[in-house]
Amino acid sequence: MTRTMDRSLAALRERAAAEGLLDVAYATADSPFGTLLLARTPLGLVRLGLPGEEVETTLNDLAGRISPRVLEAPAALDEERRELEDYFAGRRHAFELPIDWQLSHGFHLRARQEIAAIPYGETRTYTDLARGAGNERAVRAAGSACSRNPIPLVVPCHRVLRSDGSLGGYAGGVGMKQRLLELEQSESR
Repeated sequence: MTRTMDRSLAALRERAAAEGLLDVAYATADSPFGTLLLARTPLGLVRLGLPGEEVETTLNDLAGRISPRVLEAPAALDEERRELEDYFAGRRHAFELPIDWQLSHGFHLRARQEIAAIPYGETRTYTDLARGAGNERAVRAAGSACSRNPIPLVVPCHRVLRSDGSLGGYAGGVGMKQRLLELEQSESR
């Protein structure tokens, strides 16, 4: 891209934000696992796409579920990228980002809020999660809340394990879940 096009795009982003025409800003961020897709609304982080997720599919989903006014705006996600970088470097044990929960409802919302409260370096079981979300018998629904979590890492569903202590699944793959838990265990000592 030419410098003139870059300036034009930056001006367009600024104008859209200033005029309230930007409902969802998105950007990418590097991680030890690959490229992440971050999206935020004026309320906070609404979506974090893990490596391997199709960017276009995620953006189309956001356009359909939130607003068609989705625009790449890297500067709008500087804080999210900075906190994630600090997390992966072991310098951050708690995210301070505002979260927009609009992609979560009912039991899934309650379960994800429970997940968000799991401290760094600790784990819970799917049963613990179901109990905390108000229905101890809804263990499968708790698993679903994890597997379809729109904001993994920041809402740390990798900290939820099976009752026998085994890892269970993870949207980014079991290997990623294991590495995240190892990162947190080594940093919390």
